[in-house]
Amino acid sequence: MKYSRLLAAAVAVTMIFSGYSCGKDDNKASSDVNDSTVSDSAETTEKKSAKDSKSSKTDKKDGEKTTTDKKDEKSDKKTTTTKAGEKKSDTTTTAKKDSSDKGGNNSGGGSSNNNDNNNSSQGGSNNESGGSGEEVKEYTAEITLGSTPKATGSNVKVDGGVVTITAGGDYLFTGNMDNGQIRVNTGASEDKVTVVLNGVNISNSSAPAIFIEEAKRCTIKPKEGSVNHVSSGVEKKGVQDTGAIFSNDTVRLKGNGELNVTATASHGINADDDVIIESGTYNIDSRKSGIIANDDITINEGRLNIKGGTNGLKSKGTININGGYSVVSGGTKEEKSSIYAGSTFSYTGGYLYAAGNKVSVPTYSETPYIVADLGETVGAGSSVEFFLNGNSMITMNPHNDFRCVMMLAPEVSGGSSFAVSFNGNRSQDFSVSDGENQFSLK
Repeated sequence: MKYSRLLAAAVAVTMIFSGYSCGKDDNKASSDVNDSTVSDSAETTEKKSAKDSKSSKTDKKDGEKTTTDKKDEKSDKKTTTTKAGEKKSDTTTTAKKDSSDKGGNNSGGGSSNNNDNNNSSQGGSNNESGGSGEEVKEYTAEITLGSTPKATGSNVKVDGGVVTITAGGDYLFTGNMDNGQIRVNTGASEDKVTVVLNGVNISNSSAPAIFIEEAKRCTIKPKEGSVNHVSSGVEKKGVQDTGAIFSNDTVRLKGNGELNVTATASHGINADDDVIIESGTYNIDSRKSGIIANDDITINEGRLNIKGGTNGLKSKGTININGGYSVVSGGTKEEKSSIYAGSTFSYTGGYLYAAGNKVSVPTYSETPYIVADLGETVGAGSSVEFFLNGNSMITMNPHNDFRCVMMLAPEVSGGSSFAVSFNGNRSQDFSVSDGENQFSLK
């Protein structure tokens, strides 16, 4: 009897010491998947001798082993990845500057979880190369606007009410500022600059509220869920850099927030190169053109509501409508158009509804387009409703007098019927053909 007990104890001691082969904590034990099964008596003795248990799996393909330690119900779970001939290293739960941004574990590891603790894919990664230990910052700098703007981070200069971005990166702006300006000047650098607006209100009576002085790749991004306002009252005769937002280069707008642009004396958004709308909601009210570009205006997605004092959309070069939902009204002058393209005007998708004295028609359209001449001027604020196949598409209330309307929509096709109503007075139905459709309501 004594001999049997001594034999069981010896087996248990042998099992406990075999668990230290990877050089881990002295108070933990593990068993390799290739270990032979022990007797019931030895297993019982082992459970009484050790409080903690480990389970390990060996990847036969590459010789790696993932070990999950469970100290007790309150302890943190640790996951270690060990290659053959290597020492174990603990998994960190702090994002490292040099570690993978994709989260999760590396291909050799894999995660393990139990009812008490989960190894979240967002919580860090096993990275054999280590890391600097510094946390990755979401923004290059964060700027709080006010009477004296405050910036934390790098690549930002504050001079009075002017906040200048000097290098590529992502910059978060919050707060309100009167007679202030966000300026971007990165020189000839090709680095991307993203100006993230999170509930800002910026006004400037003598210059653009946002001035992209020199930046080859600049994006203005209204942060998701935010409502932002920029306004300018400046008008300089013979000077191009006028507008609530002005860029000497191409400016791109994208994001899931809202940006309201007011220009009481000039253009809403003005670019010496291109204006590209990728996403977001933009409400533009301007004395001159709502959006004006020297080279190109492209709308890929997003929602635009434009009230232009002269033109709604104006490009001295090309216009490309590929998506989005745009409602545009222009000015009262005879020579001004709600939509004006100096060169080609291409439509491939999305919705565009326009009202003004004139309108540029597409030079290329993947679906038929509709233009209706009302024959007389209809007063500002009047209701105009578009019907396609008997269904109402939209009701507009142009802010200026108008006599011409246009509809571009993917539902338009040859054989469709179109009608328009002004202040409740509906026109006859017109039959739509492929290509250009210009109807006269005289």
